[in-house]
Amino acid sequence: MKLIIFLNFLFLSQITLPQQSKLSRSVNNISEYIASDHFNQIRKNYGDLIATDSIFIYAIKITNYNYGDALLSLMLATVPYREVPIQIPLIKVVVNYPLVSADEKTFLKKNENLPAHIFLDSPSDKFGDKDKLAHFFGSAFLSYESNIFDLGKLIGYFVEAFEESFKVQSSIDTRDLDVNYYGRLFGNLLKENQDLLPSQIFLLRSVRYLRVVL
Repeated sequence: MKLIIFLNFLFLSQITLPQQSKLSRSVNNISEYIASDHFNQIRKNYGDLIATDSIFIYAIKITNYNYGDALLSLMLATVPYREVPIQIPLIKVVVNYPLVSADEKTFLKKNENLPAHIFLDSPSDKFGDKDKLAHFFGSAFLSYESNIFDLGKLIGYFVEAFEESFKVQSSIDTRDLDVNYYGRLFGNLLKENQDLLPSQIFLLRSVRYLRVVL
């Protein structure tokens, strides 16, 4: 979640109002797609991996095949929270920082429909790994947009400094860090092969998980 909050600060503060409007439209459209009965039927018929691929393909299409825009929109659209508590430096006041999201009705239905079981080690409860999608797409965005060096890793250092300054109210999740790695891998591979799908990276992670536990 630290990564997602940081990206909200870093990128949304740098773009113009027309760009924000374009991004908001993409986030709303993706959220509405995930909230739709059509998407829910895909989940029921084909499972969460194929459902995640369908979200990715939809995002690519509505952003006119701009993969950077699609990945950023996907990160924001798949966050299962509308706001997060952060502590402002010096005055030490905790405020709820709003994240870009759809209207409340769409947001709630979207959260209900988000793919939850995308890895072999995903928690078996209803929520599962719904919060990992935003980590995956956010990390993929950073790596896809970095042409000279590994921006994903660099941002990781800035995130730690950001957390120290703003006291982001979230605990460290080693699985978040692991998913961030696979997100960066996805973003890097997309530069060479734009036919790549998220499910292929999810399956790779699951295979590696099996090698560790068996």
